[in-house]
Amino acid sequence: MKLIVTGATGFVAQEVIRQSLRNPNIKSIVALARKPVVPPPGADASKLKSIVVKDYDEYTDEVKKEFSGADACIWTVAITPTKSKEIPFDEVKRVCQTSTLVGLSALHEAGLSRPFRFLYMSGIAAERDQSKTPQMMPEYSLMRGETENRVLAFAAEHSAEKFEACVAKPGLITHDAASVARAEELKLKMGLPSVTIEEVSAAMLHQVLHGFQKEPLLNGDLVEIGQQALGADDSKA
Repeated sequence: MKLIVTGATGFVAQEVIRQSLRNPNIKSIVALARKPVVPPPGADASKLKSIVVKDYDEYTDEVKKEFSGADACIWTVAITPTKSKEIPFDEVKRVCQTSTLVGLSALHEAGLSRPFRFLYMSGIAAERDQSKTPQMMPEYSLMRGETENRVLAFAAEHSAEKFEACVAKPGLITHDAASVARAEELKLKMGLPSVTIEEVSAAMLHQVLHGFQKEPLLNGDLVEIGQQALGADDSKA
């Protein structure tokens, strides 16, 4: 498989890349970011290619050539709910929605393998039903839900070309003792579920490699699939 990972210097994307580099089924990784991607220490970097873009809504012909022949993309580009409070909403929407849709078009134009699987990483609170008013951060939640709808609509429009899409909707993603403690607190207060960074990354990789089991992939799905994938990987060690 040739895999594209966008937002490749980000929190989750770095773990996706780390796991991809040790996965023998992934032969080539295109790591797309606004600065060079450095492989993890000790990793075999021979199958990793770092591609730097000015932004995620601008793709030159040279960049599109790097997409050619790809089998899947895991799209992690976004502004998180917490960070979005400090940024004008127009810019948040540009990064979270406009960039995603421009990226979809750029990928489609690049000459992809078929089937092609596009996995969009969203969040548990994103609301697809635009007639609803979410209690928390309604403008942000509706915008992310609208983006999910538009990603799925794009795939449906190109379904005859075997262009497939799925949305991952994790809760809080934990990575250390502090984030685990925070996740436990939020679960008690708000019922917010969590998933480890290893689990969500393993789950997304499993889905683009083997096919989407369901849509969307909710937090519980990501935990279950991720644990199974990590267990299978451990059994080979």
